Amino acid sequence: MHNAAQFLGKKALVLGLAKSGHAAASLLATCGASVTLNDSAPDNGNPLAEELRVQGVHVICGGHPEDILDAGFDFIVKNPGIPYTNPVILQAEQLGIPIWTEIELAYLISEAPFIGITGSNGKTTTTTLLYHMLNIGDRHPLIAGNIGTVASTVASTATADEVIVLEASSFQLMGVDEFRPHIAIWTNLYEAHLDYHGSATAYAEAKAQITKNQTATDFLIYNADQPVIKRFIENSKATLVPFTTRGRCSEGISADGESIYWLGEPIISRKKITLPGAHNLENILSATAAALLYGCERSAIESVLSSFTGVRHRMQFVTEYDGRKFYNDSKATNTLATKSALSSFETPTILIAGGLDRGHSFEELRPHMTNVKALIGIGETGDRLLQFAESCGVGIVHESGTLREAILVAYAASDIGDTVLLSPACASWDQYPNFEARGDEFIEAVQKLKA
Repeated sequence: MHNAAQFLGKKALVLGLAKSGHAAASLLATCGASVTLNDSAPDNGNPLAEELRVQGVHVICGGHPEDILDAGFDFIVKNPGIPYTNPVILQAEQLGIPIWTEIELAYLISEAPFIGITGSNGKTTTTTLLYHMLNIGDRHPLIAGNIGTVASTVASTATADEVIVLEASSFQLMGVDEFRPHIAIWTNLYEAHLDYHGSATAYAEAKAQITKNQTATDFLIYNADQPVIKRFIENSKATLVPFTTRGRCSEGISADGESIYWLGEPIISRKKITLPGAHNLENILSATAAALLYGCERSAIESVLSSFTGVRHRMQFVTEYDGRKFYNDSKATNTLATKSALSSFETPTILIAGGLDRGHSFEELRPHMTNVKALIGIGETGDRLLQFAESCGVGIVHESGTLREAILVAYAASDIGDTVLLSPACASWDQYPNFEARGDEFIEAVQKLKA
């Protein structure tokens, strides 16, 4: 662990007792800091809280005391989900107390360099692709961040001959100070999380934090097909590496219908790539560019691209049965993600969609409904999606009470050569604890159908 002594005797406040909060508090205590952890939820015998108390962490649960900052903290490590309108955060800002998220802490103690990946869509797929590319040969990649593995835990044992491939959300990037990835990737930019950031500009500025501390010896791989991104990276000191899906280009990495090109030279035939979808081509280009910059052999890159079929719950190919292909895209919790999924297929598609009703419109999907042969609605928005599908001219519509029933109906409505796609365009919380549980049930039900 790099420079753990920097925290010796420091007073730290960790806000939020979730995975990242527990990991940050435990790490800081190990480094000799005086740590207080505060969570708004009641303790109720939380085992994570008890573990921290054993380490000497002062744990306060059940609310945020008004005088909590009177102890005089040197810095705060905030759960990314806690908004900056939180009273403790507002008061800390007035007092000039540094407010970090856990990835800043990970960077400060890591001996390994970072490759940081952010974007509105495609972060997880890009992170996973790059990890697999680097994992072939004598490299030692580690995977961390918003993908589910706490970054500071990974960084605490990382060594100088390893590299941490980090998926970073806008929430996490808002809380960085010195964080500096050697290679950064910005996959794309669409309006998202406006309820948290307040505006599209603030959201984009948070994403741009990924290149804040980069120098000319570092690299920023960015989506050159989106001029809006260029506006937010114009002050970056990194060496810029553009990617484009709009044809062969002499700079950066590019693609046309035939090949992928690096600095204008063909390196991989598109025919060898198994991951479908135009949006996934963006992920492939950015991951490939990072792998090449890190010295990855082209044979390793080609091996991954010819076998990788998707991340679980993100355009994941499940199986082919009776001439139908089944895809699990449960992670598609908004219309933007479902739009990308629908545009990935030219075959007739049986779409299973619906979930938590937040009152949002589905109009963004209309131009992409031409290949939708049938729509099976589930969850709270099932009936609204049926009405929308009928207005788009979809011939078969049906509302199902459960996902298992929806799969049976979808199979009955399909023919040989069709695609059955779960891409809900809605959150899962009306019927499931998370999108993973929804996707797992889809996979299980498809396998039972096949059996």
